[in-house]
Amino acid sequence: MSDKVLLDYGSGGRASQRLISELFLKYLGNDELNRLNDAAELAMSGRLAMSTDSFVVDPIFFPGGNIGSLAVHGTVNDVAMMGAIPRHITCAYIIEEGLPMDDLEQIVAAMGKAAEEAGVTVVSGDTKVVPKGAVDKIFINTTGIGDIIVDPAPSGDAAKPGDAVLISGTVGDHGLTILGTREGLDFEARVESDSASLNHLLIKLVEGLPEVHVLRDPTRGGLATTLNEITSSSNVCCELIESDLPIKAEVKGGCSILGLDPLYLANEGKFLCILPQEHADKALEIMRADPLGAGACQIGTMTDANPGKVVLVTPLGGKRLLGMLEGEQLPRIC
Repeated sequence: MSDKVLLDYGSGGRASQRLISELFLKYLGNDELNRLNDAAELAMSGRLAMSTDSFVVDPIFFPGGNIGSLAVHGTVNDVAMMGAIPRHITCAYIIEEGLPMDDLEQIVAAMGKAAEEAGVTVVSGDTKVVPKGAVDKIFINTTGIGDIIVDPAPSGDAAKPGDAVLISGTVGDHGLTILGTREGLDFEARVESDSASLNHLLIKLVEGLPEVHVLRDPTRGGLATTLNEITSSSNVCCELIESDLPIKAEVKGGCSILGLDPLYLANEGKFLCILPQEHADKALEIMRADPLGAGACQIGTMTDANPGKVVLVTPLGGKRLLGMLEGEQLPRIC
């Protein structure tokens, strides 16, 4: 193959077949994908969770991952937030002509490794190559499907007054990492994306607890925006305790310099768990037993005081509203 991606690789002819066989099947191949049918044959039944997402992150390589691993993590996590075991994903690559073949191989290899670690198989895919300038390097679309194993499934409209609001770890890591890498910023301490598949931890959580009302990953728009979505759907109020919010010192410092609010920065390896207060200690025990939940803590409570609002309680006892993010604080973070 050439050392750069050529338009020929999207032609459907011999060049396309070489790209598929020598690269994609090398890292993503399995019994179903290797058949190269027009569609995958899957044996699934019962209640299913399905999610689709597109990844356009800039830059495509960043500390803690790249667009290939991120595409798997993002879709696997979305399916798992429904109390489901992710089983299969599809992937579609839209590649700019001229992308270095070494870059593409690193991305596909990272996707294969992330899928293996998450325990999902890539069962179908597509590759398109477009002229230089038609896209920015590479875009990836993924769809995931899995078996829902709890009834009722966690849902964004199921939060109740009195529920505990838990977070699995520090917030803002991914968003600040992407900005720092994109702009070539040199922070005093290394900042790294938290991109990871959370499904194995989430399965332990829903299987170990009698009731989980909401599971959500606070990606675009960050923690504050995601909580606004939940309070609006559930018609409850979320009171956050500012002193309990887990934010790394380096993220606080970077945000202070850049004028950003870490509560609105994206996360790609954290999740919110909202459940009855009486189950909070058990949930935290399960979360902290896993490396991906080692920093889990309770950050607030759901109330009926101001339905649809998110209220931040400051260390001095004051209160301020955290509104929904109006625009994109930082575009192309996933």
